Amino acid sequence: MSAVESFSYIADAKCHTLILGTMPGTASLAQQQYYAHPRNAFWRIIGDVFAIDPRAEYADRIVQLTEKNIALWDVLQACVRKGSLDAAIETESIVPSDIAGFLAKHRSVQRICFNGGTAERLFRRHIQSTLKTNSHIDYLPLPSTSPAHAGMSYERKLQAWRSITM
Repeated sequence: MSAVESFSYIADAKCHTLILGTMPGTASLAQQQYYAHPRNAFWRIIGDVFAIDPRAEYADRIVQLTEKNIALWDVLQACVRKGSLDAAIETESIVPSDIAGFLAKHRSVQRICFNGGTAERLFRRHIQSTLKTNSHIDYLPLPSTSPAHAGMSYERKLQAWRSITM
């Protein structure tokens, strides 16, 4: 088992949507980039939804995403996990991210989207109770873009993720 730590969030002052994953996988950690695994559909989906070139340099994709007022982060700041699968996270090792602090600093956030069921479950278990009443925030669970979530076609994932623009 390895201790792993997430990245800092990516956001601008005007972000209205926060996309939360669980914890970067080994490919992402090695490259220090969100969703770096070549089979992860995140950037392809984001490209189709927001007209961002998924093949552009990572820094360019990040700029384009923040120009759309979208922020990225993870529910977990740190944990112990073997490999990349969320199912391998040792529950007792979980250190949640400071989402309350993020929301206090980014009051423009109106929606939190979860990239997969584990991100949503861990948010509700470890973070939601720490938040002040945020009645203005909508929560949107979305299917995981991970290659481990192969039971759903790309087209069905894309259709679900299109709701992020509504």
